[in-house]
Amino acid sequence: MSRTIEVCLTPALLHLYAIEKSIVVVIDILRATSSITYGLENGAKAIIPVAHVEDCLKYSNMGYLLAAERNGEVVEGYDFGNSPFSYTKEKVEGKTIVLTTTNGTKAMHMAQKSAHQVVVGSFLNLTSLCNWLREQDKNVLLLCAGWKDQFNLEDTLFAGAVVNILRKDFMHFDDSCVAAEDMYLLAKDDIRTYLRKSSHSHRLEQLNIEEDVKFCLKRDVCKVIPVFLKDSIVALI
Repeated sequence: MSRTIEVCLTPALLHLYAIEKSIVVVIDILRATSSITYGLENGAKAIIPVAHVEDCLKYSNMGYLLAAERNGEVVEGYDFGNSPFSYTKEKVEGKTIVLTTTNGTKAMHMAQKSAHQVVVGSFLNLTSLCNWLREQDKNVLLLCAGWKDQFNLEDTLFAGAVVNILRKDFMHFDDSCVAAEDMYLLAKDDIRTYLRKSSHSHRLEQLNIEEDVKFCLKRDVCKVIPVFLKDSIVALI
């Protein structure tokens, strides 16, 4: 079978893709999918993505950690947001986390409705993810969470990195793949500097979380592949 790999540049375009037989990789580099990957690598039992802040409250007093982020900031009254440094072994090992974010969790739920399988991608697990995708006999859609349904640079750069690594393993690419890969090749020697142009990078700078950004751009810190099963994200391998 000649497999296809495509890039969906924003969840607003997801309805244009036939994903019933595809693996969808949800990408929200700054910071949801990076934090999810890091949390599961550090022994979190599961992460439950929910759409709305209010949905987190349904899990109160159940022994879960509640994590809520909107517009890059921790929602008042919650344990933490989506900084990867909140997902260390000391904080999350053996725990289930209920998480809602501005973009990433929304994209996950959208994909889960019809995709064959939904997994989570980040620079932190780039090689592990690509090795696994290479072994699957499925088409792949790289879904960029973007920012409030708009295109963003960081998710597209990651999609381009995946396309670049898997180029020899897939026969058919769409124009979004070509554009994402070209962007990645322009940026790959210093992704942080390239991303200083991005609107989200400017938003995060206002929040004083440069260390978060730098960490989310590290490659292959993790081997885990987070997979969305039923209502939870768990470690596949």
